[in-house]
Amino acid sequence: MQPGDLVGLIGSKGPELALIEAITGSRARLRAGWDGKSQTIPMRQIDLLAALPGVHEPPTRLDQPPWQLEPSALAAASPGRRDLGAAWLLLVEAPSEEGIGLDEFTELVAGADSPAVRAACWCWLQQGEQHLFRWRQGRVHPRSLHDLRQLRHDRRRQVLDERRLQHWHDLLRQRTPLNPAELDPAQTRQLQQLLAFAGGEIVELPDPELRRGLQAAHCAIEPGPVRRLLVDLGQWQPHALPSLRSSVWEQGFDSALLEDAERLLAQAELEQPGDGSRRDLTALRSYTIDDADTEEIDDAIALESLAGGGWRMWVHIADPGRLVASGSPLDLEARRRASSLYLASGVVPMFPLPLAVGPFSLRQGQRCAAWSCAMELAEDGSVARHELVRSWIRPTYRLTYNDGDALIDLAPPEEPDLAQLQRLLERRRRWREAQGALSMEQSEGRIRCKGDDAELEITDPSPARALVAEAMILTGSVVASHASELGLAMPFRGQPVSELPPESELQALPDGPVRHAALRRCLSRGSTSAVVSPHFSLGLPAYVQVTSPIRRYADLVAQRQLAARSAGQEPLEATQMEELLKELDPVIREGIQISREDQRHWQQVWFEQHRGERWQAIFLRWLRPQDRLALVHLEALAMDQAVRAPESCQPGDALTVQVQQVDSLSDLLRLEAR
Repeated sequence: MQPGDLVGLIGSKGPELALIEAITGSRARLRAGWDGKSQTIPMRQIDLLAALPGVHEPPTRLDQPPWQLEPSALAAASPGRRDLGAAWLLLVEAPSEEGIGLDEFTELVAGADSPAVRAACWCWLQQGEQHLFRWRQGRVHPRSLHDLRQLRHDRRRQVLDERRLQHWHDLLRQRTPLNPAELDPAQTRQLQQLLAFAGGEIVELPDPELRRGLQAAHCAIEPGPVRRLLVDLGQWQPHALPSLRSSVWEQGFDSALLEDAERLLAQAELEQPGDGSRRDLTALRSYTIDDADTEEIDDAIALESLAGGGWRMWVHIADPGRLVASGSPLDLEARRRASSLYLASGVVPMFPLPLAVGPFSLRQGQRCAAWSCAMELAEDGSVARHELVRSWIRPTYRLTYNDGDALIDLAPPEEPDLAQLQRLLERRRRWREAQGALSMEQSEGRIRCKGDDAELEITDPSPARALVAEAMILTGSVVASHASELGLAMPFRGQPVSELPPESELQALPDGPVRHAALRRCLSRGSTSAVVSPHFSLGLPAYVQVTSPIRRYADLVAQRQLAARSAGQEPLEATQMEELLKELDPVIREGIQISREDQRHWQQVWFEQHRGERWQAIFLRWLRPQDRLALVHLEALAMDQAVRAPESCQPGDALTVQVQQVDSLSDLLRLEAR
């Protein structure tokens, strides 16, 4: 090669023609393309097409294209299909390992040789869609008949793939419900990728074709827009929780577990081991007090008048361990779940529902197996005496909290028990407060779902709710102290001592949500351990949750520890208890996270339905002052929310809040306060 030669190279936009200007060592400076752009590349990357002596003289000619040829003339010189086919037949009959040169090829397909024809033939040989010849190391080789057949097969397959891909992109772009059964395997894989991405199982979409399809559908490659697309395609429920996908609660109970549940239902009325030693407390007038829609009834309360004066309180706790043996399939499934799951739509139970609401629950008018804790209080509210027994009870009344409030307020002579229980437990509450317990009762708003609609439900403090809460705390305290005295490992709940704001500082804050927010900010997180430890905010030296064994697996474990000790069997040691608690902890946290995500989603749905409204709020504290992000209490909704607030806000300031932006499918809620 020398200056003035016409060469070909593969540029960024495909085959390109160029004129050599100069050669330095192994590199050549070229004037490339019709625009005559100058560039320097290694000579191994260019193909000699034709020598054009004299073209580079005089030098001013270099300002023109690299040869005296218009693009239209080059197109006119391109070989025809018939000539190319005839040339292939000639060459394939007597193939040469060395192939033929460009000049011979040009003569064969065009019957003439000129720079224009050589350039046109070379450009044609570089095209990916041609399949008769190959250009290799400056020589032309005919493809074999076998190669042609394979190329045609590959081309047909490529065309079909492109059609399928275009059909899939059209489905995404149309955003109408599709039938997954009608998708091919590649489309099914892409749909699964979309579902995994929308559910947070993967953080990016690895398939570039899928990303192009989303762009064609004008869908941003973000979980929220993808969820909206899947809703339009009929593949995602508008209120489906990403965190619930593939969780133990979503999977439900398999058929074998349901068969076990049916078997236990049939055995519930039969004599079980230990039934003969249960104390008969069916004569006691017992009350269950719950929300109207509660189905799993874990606890009941009763009052007994003592012969020598005074009162004995009873708290009865459901005893599912009577039917569910430790290590049985149903027990292991409950252990996998660790607790029931509380959603806006209802409760996903830890045990199959027929058992949970049937023989496990303390049902009105029926003889029920229970653990019963008897407690007598001293004048100062401390526990003077207690007793723990396995029992038979017969709940007399099933009350709602409204029913309980009425009986406490009216205290009718024929039903005085709840009013007396309320007085006794109020004495106990004052004792705990004297030990440092914190009282932060306030109304709480929660969103429930009714179909696709979100409804606000506000729970106000009431005498009946305070009575039940204090009775459960008292029972947990008594059982914890009892187990501690016996040296019995339990899932003890503890909370480290926290340094609270000075009393003068607290008194300067408005009572209610503002003061409570200041206290909560200082509290340490509670923990569960096999070793007893104080619980700061409850004001107790020892505490264990034991009153919900149908809904919390750790409560059932606590009952089994008591049962093992009373039966002379070996309970779990502290190390074994710690291992069990370590196993339960991540599942409990997952359940809490799912419940919070569910409530957050339905709050967003509720705000979508009320986006034009405004609400009065009280400033609680700053979350991120640099971003003007604050925590406020929405009084009419009885809930705390993060909002953007004016920089000058102080705790207790009154604000007006409105929706700035909300999208429940994108998990987006932005509130603005003024």
